[in-house]
Amino acid sequence: MGNDLRGRDVAVRPKAWLAWSSGKDSAWALHMAREAGSFDVVALLTTVNRAHGRVAMHAVRESLLEMQAAAAGLPLVTVGIPSPCSNEIYERAMSEAMARAASDGVQHVIFGDLFLQDVRDYRESQLARCGMTPVFPLWGIETRLLAEKMIAGGLSGYLTCVDPRKLDRGFAGRRFDAKLLADLPAGVDPCGENGEFHTFACAGPMFREELAVTVGEIVEREGFVFADLVARDAVKQE
Repeated sequence: MGNDLRGRDVAVRPKAWLAWSSGKDSAWALHMAREAGSFDVVALLTTVNRAHGRVAMHAVRESLLEMQAAAAGLPLVTVGIPSPCSNEIYERAMSEAMARAASDGVQHVIFGDLFLQDVRDYRESQLARCGMTPVFPLWGIETRLLAEKMIAGGLSGYLTCVDPRKLDRGFAGRRFDAKLLADLPAGVDPCGENGEFHTFACAGPMFREELAVTVGEIVEREGFVFADLVARDAVKQE
């Protein structure tokens, strides 16, 4: 009887998609959502630059994004956008994705946002138009404490994008680890929430196994410094 009751409890949990940037914050949001157990996370939602086949802003290859989804044990929903992309085109594409989510019985979208109120307000406004409810499991956690908790919890990743106006370009391609936190200059948010850097999560409790990736070419483009991550198997084949 007890097992049957638990089964029914799991069955009635509201379904949610998780907005997946490929970075540490969305990865940790997935971990926390699963630990809390309030939602049944049924898919990862990612915006992909159609022209380059990469995650928007993080510039992570779509093939690595697919590796993450497989390691997380979740299907991947990609929203293709052009480059450049106007707000109108972006919002139309996201509205179509939300309509798909609703047709699958999903009414919640989980985000890894930390403290930027304007970003949260925008998400709440846009999702309200679609009849969806945003969820922010990391909201308000002090970012030094959060970064340290991520690392202590086994999360590992790489810095894939650095804004050289806010952080030295030499940080591109570095591991997101305790040494990185110690080396960050004063004024740089430990989670990069002010746009100082973006990451790719490759290990942690949200994954079944660590993703085998390595740092490839580092390039500067459109005012940002990008570290191109590649799968180690692909490097061996070359």
